[in-house]
Parts: sequence; C-alpha cells; structure tokens
Amino acid sequence: MKHFFTFAFIIINIIALKGQDKHFTQFYASPMTVNPALTGAFDGKYRIGFAYRDQWRGALDNPFITYAASLDLRFDIGSRRTFRDAVSGGLVFFSDRVGTIDFNTNQMAFAGAYHKALDRLSTQYLSLGIKIGFTSRNLNYATFSFQDQFNGINGYTLATEEELPANNFSFMDMATGVYYTISPAKKTSYYAGLAVHHFNVPNASFYKDEEDALVHKLHVKYNLHLGARLPSGEKYQIFPRIMATLQGPHFQLDAGANLRIAMNRYGNKALHVGTWFRPVRYNESMSLDAIIFLVGYEIENIIFGLSYDSNMNSIANYGKAHGAFEFSVMYLGEYENETILCPTF
Repeated sequence: MKHFFTFAFIIINIIALKGQDKHFTQFYASPMTVNPALTGAFDGKYRIGFAYRDQWRGALDNPFITYAASLDLRFDIGSRRTFRDAVSGGLVFFSDRVGTIDFNTNQMAFAGAYHKALDRLSTQYLSLGIKIGFTSRNLNYATFSFQDQFNGINGYTLATEEELPANNFSFMDMATGVYYTISPAKKTSYYAGLAVHHFNVPNASFYKDEEDALVHKLHVKYNLHLGARLPSGEKYQIFPRIMATLQGPHFQLDAGANLRIAMNRYGNKALHVGTWFRPVRYNESMSLDAIIFLVGYEIENIIFGLSYDSNMNSIANYGKAHGAFEFSVMYLGEYENETILCPTF
C-alpha cells in the first residue's frame, strides 16, 4: 500500500473538508448552527436544545454520527410602553464523527445577538448576531496500515517510517447573520434570515505549510432561510420552510412543511408531521439527494422530533438501507406563547 497515507488524506480532504459542513435535517432544532442571529430568538427566557444524526448505519460498520447541544438566553430591554428590544447570548457544542477512520470534529462556540423591535406592538423584529467558535479535529492513526508495517507473514505489526503530521489541530471559526420576522395577525408570522459562516476562512487541514497541496481553507458558507407560521382553523397550523446553503461548489436546498395538529382544546399538546425534499448540486450536476419524513410531539414547552432521510442518490443503490435518522428535543423555559420571534418546530 505504497503512498497509502497520502491517498487517505486526499480522500479525507475531498469528503470531510471540501464537502459541505455538518447539517441537520431538522435544522430549526439547532438554530444557532444555522444563523447566530437566531440566538435568543424564541418565545421565552431560555432554551435548551439537543439534536442527534445517525447516517448510513446500513452501509457502514461505523456510521457517521453528528450531534449538537445548545443553551441560549434572552433578556428583554425596555417596557411595553416603548420598543421591546432584547439581547441574547448562547453556547453551542457540536461533534461530528466519521467512525470508519475515527476522524472527529468538535466545536465549542459562543454566540450573541441583538433583537431590535421595529414597532411599539413588537410585531416586527430585526436581529443581528455573531458567533465565535473554536474547532478541533482529530484523526486516529491506529486505524491506518502502511506497506512498511507488513511483517511478511501474517499482518501489519511493524512500526512505520511514514512522516505523519500531528494527528490533531484546532482553529477559530466565525459566523455572522441577520434575521427578520413579522407577525401581521394572531398566530401568523413570516421570517427570513441570512447567515455567513467561516468568513474568517480558516485552514481546516492537518497540514500547515501554505505551499502544500493538502492545505485547505474552508469555503465561506451562506445560509438563506425562509419560513412562516400559518393557521388553518382552530386545530391546525402549517409551517412551510426553505433553507438554501451555498458553500464553494456545493449547493443544497431543504424545502418542505410541517403540519401541527392540536391534540386538546388548550393547544398545549400537539402532533407534528412533515415531508421534505433535499435537492443538491455539486459543480454543474443537480440531483435529488433525499426525501424526508418527520413526526414530532409537543407537550407544554417540550418538543420532540424524529425524522428519516431516504437517500435517492447513487450511493443508495448498494447494500441495504441507506439513510439518516435524526432525533431532536427542545425545551423552552418560561414560555411566552404570544411573542413572535421563534420559528418554532
């Protein structure tokens, strides 16, 4: 396996670095990873969220696993007689693991946002946020074998003379975003947001020599997200959403809608069902990557979600079931049902 290590790192750069960032199908369940302006954009005083993604378990012995946990708080400024602005701060942690080669990415990020009320009734808000994260990447060399390790009899037991870079490194990552929401009528709201991730263009390679071909700067990523909350009778609400992501040669569109069905007359228990589509583009080729099915349950101020991505691309033609399961849970503390900031589940 001559030059195996170089080949492996090329593959890692193509798949893990030059590809798109981590993503969640239930992106609205991890809002600070979508747009830092969503920090504190919710109906309450604090929010705790968790999202877990398990991808390609049917195809790999060790599937891709991604999870995120977050906490953010909102503090109102002013009284009801004036414009009710708010400031917010939050902390988000995510981890992404490629189990086959034991390649791990972890990030701890701090986010803050200012929410400016645009009228005295607080029916419109304009929010601006920023996030500063510290990312570490680690690769376990014990999962690799090299030609000079072969003992000539029964295995790769000898020490290698390959010159290996450090198997872990870290870098600072920054994002900013803007978010607008309006509520023209009771239980009706519309929102739009734009976020720019990696605007500091960090080096995301294990190699640090600027002349080395394997040095790779992260592409700037742009997230545009649109959505609405639309009532339909006393029991139903429709949540259409679109998120478009552009990063280097990659483009991804998540589009669909969730239907909220109230389960009692108080409206504090509800069933959520939804269907989504994910077309993607790499360079000039556009294809349907996945069809997504979702079910969720809401009780008081806790929301659970479970979704499955049914892959439609060529990798799904091999082996058994190929897709991704996702689970999310969100808790809103001191919930205020009449405010409009949050693009709720």
